[in-house]
Amino acid sequence: MAHEHTPAGGTELGRFLRAGRTRTRPEQVGLPAGAGLRRTPGLRREELATLAGISIDYYVRIERGKETRPSPAVLDALARALHLDDQEHQHLRDLAVRAARYAPESPAPPSRTVHPHLKLLLETMRPNPAYVVSRAMDFLASNPAGLALYAGLADWPVKQRNLARYLFLHPASRDLFPDWDRQVRTCVVRLRATAGTAPDAPDLTGLVGELLLKSPDFAGLWERYEVSGDKPAEKTFHHPQVGTLRLTGQSMHLDGTPGRRLGVYTAEPGTADYDAMVLLDMTAPEPASPERADDREQRPTGA
Repeated sequence: MAHEHTPAGGTELGRFLRAGRTRTRPEQVGLPAGAGLRRTPGLRREELATLAGISIDYYVRIERGKETRPSPAVLDALARALHLDDQEHQHLRDLAVRAARYAPESPAPPSRTVHPHLKLLLETMRPNPAYVVSRAMDFLASNPAGLALYAGLADWPVKQRNLARYLFLHPASRDLFPDWDRQVRTCVVRLRATAGTAPDAPDLTGLVGELLLKSPDFAGLWERYEVSGDKPAEKTFHHPQVGTLRLTGQSMHLDGTPGRRLGVYTAEPGTADYDAMVLLDMTAPEPASPERADDREQRPTGA
């Protein structure tokens, strides 16, 4: 028997709704938990459909990806029923838009090239650690302190450097962050939100597939499908070279570079944190350009 093709956008919309049902307890929405063991840890499909004022058959079609054009009113009703916050509500709308206009062509992987003016910008921000990352959190460029701040990241080949990969797979990350659990939750929330609206993007699917295989911690957080959460402005680093730093982070989108962000950390001048940051900048090796680093990695020994 032939399998029915389900559009990727619809599948992602369904995954998000299923995860929302799983996280929502009956008592949160005014329903009795009921006697006996529930097969579904959260809301049943028929319960969510009733709360949203739609038929169970129509809801099942949405969740299974067979209905890819739910109206804005239906989406709003589902968001209210699941008690989604504003960010989650917008993510639901974005998934529905993508489901409605899904095309099966495979997107090209994004370029890793960073414009020279951005590299100059990173240099002018010293001694503040600063770097440029892609939508998949690939570490594309940095000033010396920006790379050195993530202890051990420079040991990896340039193309392997990725902040999500570092958090979950590098042994130094758990020592670097005293609140590692909070850092990884924030990381997965960002990746989930990004991957939900671009589920076929090769840079995202490759990273997610690798982390699902290699990190049970990542797999557990990914399954929860959370796309909203507080990101702490201040981070504490227990750095092996310069000691403890408490830095305030800021992330901003870059004009003309879709999906890329500039990350920068600051400390109040005159504080111990600022002095440690300056020491990190002074002692950090100059990061090699990706082109030169790639050439060095591929050069035969003794060449």
